[in-house]
Amino acid sequence: MKKSNARYITILVAIGCLLAGVIFLGTTLLGLIGKSDSQISKEAAFSQLERMVRRIEVDIIEPRKATVQISGENLADELPDIEQYPLSVQGFGDINIEIFSSTEKSSAGTDGWLNEVAENFNESHYTIDGLWVTVSVRPIASGAAIDYIISGKYVPEVYSPSNELWGKMIAAKGVDIKLVTDRIAGNTTGILISKDTYKQLEAAYGEVNSSTIIKATIKNEISMGYTNPYASSTGLNFLINALYEFDSNDILSDKAVEQFQKFQQNVPFVAYTTLQMRDAADSGVLDAFILEYQGYHNASELRDYEFVPFGVRHDSPVYALGNLTEDQNALLDMFVQYCQNGENQKLAKQYGFNYLPDYQGVQLDQISGEVMLSAQKLWKTEKDSGNPVMAVFVADVSGSMGGVPLQELQTSLINASQYINDTNYVGLVSYSTNVAINLPIDLFNLNHRSYFTGAVEDLSPGGNTATYDAVLVALDLLMDAQKTVEEETGQKVKPLLFVLSDGETNVGNSLEDIRDIVEGLEVPCYTIGYNANLDALAELSAINEAASINADSDDVVYNLKSLFNAQM
Repeated sequence: MKKSNARYITILVAIGCLLAGVIFLGTTLLGLIGKSDSQISKEAAFSQLERMVRRIEVDIIEPRKATVQISGENLADELPDIEQYPLSVQGFGDINIEIFSSTEKSSAGTDGWLNEVAENFNESHYTIDGLWVTVSVRPIASGAAIDYIISGKYVPEVYSPSNELWGKMIAAKGVDIKLVTDRIAGNTTGILISKDTYKQLEAAYGEVNSSTIIKATIKNEISMGYTNPYASSTGLNFLINALYEFDSNDILSDKAVEQFQKFQQNVPFVAYTTLQMRDAADSGVLDAFILEYQGYHNASELRDYEFVPFGVRHDSPVYALGNLTEDQNALLDMFVQYCQNGENQKLAKQYGFNYLPDYQGVQLDQISGEVMLSAQKLWKTEKDSGNPVMAVFVADVSGSMGGVPLQELQTSLINASQYINDTNYVGLVSYSTNVAINLPIDLFNLNHRSYFTGAVEDLSPGGNTATYDAVLVALDLLMDAQKTVEEETGQKVKPLLFVLSDGETNVGNSLEDIRDIVEGLEVPCYTIGYNANLDALAELSAINEAASINADSDDVVYNLKSLFNAQM
């Protein structure tokens, strides 16, 4: 072959290789068009999960059926001792009344207005017929307070929630309750929305209010979050207000339910706590979330958000409960007037109350307490918009869980499981030194609930603590089952993990080993610590904006009930 021909062929080959490379690169890039960073990250997380799970030895436990107790609502049994909510002010007068107070006015720091007022009142030594009169204040979330009052487990003389919705619901349960005043400190609740998002909605809708924000959420133009309406005053207010927006004539109508389902399809999650919701907003998961104005006023870091008021006002009404004596009624009237005097109203403003006085609030007088209670139940069944939740419970059975901790885990998990909707899917993994699959994931109907009860009852302690090995195994179960259910039913499944433990891992993988997998798969990991140091558990939960609960031996069932109501 001539040298010139050889050179020509070499050049052609080189050009061919270059073209092949360009075509391959182009094909690769085309394959990535339309995929977000999170989707690519999720693919990498799947691959890494599969590799790591193959290195973990997993035992398969044959589950057995056990009797399921269909107990209905054992509210008094679930509630912890009232001392789980200690008094913030103790009155020692000859006549004393106790006030259940919402926490934004009776906690520490900028949430302590009512405490300061009560302490000043007690120190003033007011008397009735020569007898020293005082008040005690017990800070307790309005939703928890209503549970104590309705169940009769602990009933104070006075109840001051954030808004009047709770009072109507208590009255609907047949409790003797009387409104003394509709206001001791002015407050409103609102939707906090980032300034950039606010401008976008203003351009699109002309006016930004709760109605336009709800419409934008339904259209998937923004991502919004709110708190559990069984526990939170702002969450309850938002639920009732949204349903009222959907159908002002009947908030439980088919039209209202259909619109609520559409709204929920674009709500990433309902937060277990306000802190969880705010953390999600800080991380960019939420464009908007709900908060009382008093909390917004005291949080300088929230100045990048616009406050859009909605719903009924949160003016801290005051109710008398039961048959108070003549002296107790006189004391209550005296204390209410003391709260309302000019000096204490100026003090309230220093604590962030009595702003936005022109906001009138939505009038919901036509909606009865019975209907509001039904709205809570509607929310519980419809909050996932017909799409199931799929959860794996990851139970620590290491040696340190022996005795009371494991007994409490078993009792609380079985009792609280009645608050899991039977349209959801549940599985169980346990771990000590090794990991075991105690119950494969399946629909949580009565049959599977029976297997779940038996599997939980059969847990026994011993060995070390391989928490993160168990998390990997549970994630692997979730991913497989999620794919199967979505392919078979066409539904979009929401995966969750619940990790129940008493401490940090000491064998197997570390949190850092699995962090990228958990984050890439975007599975929230709720953690429940049994008499535990919660730092490591809280760090796991924080990866995907889940909550971490310190469930000691007294209040664990109630905490799990609240969590399952919000998420399951």
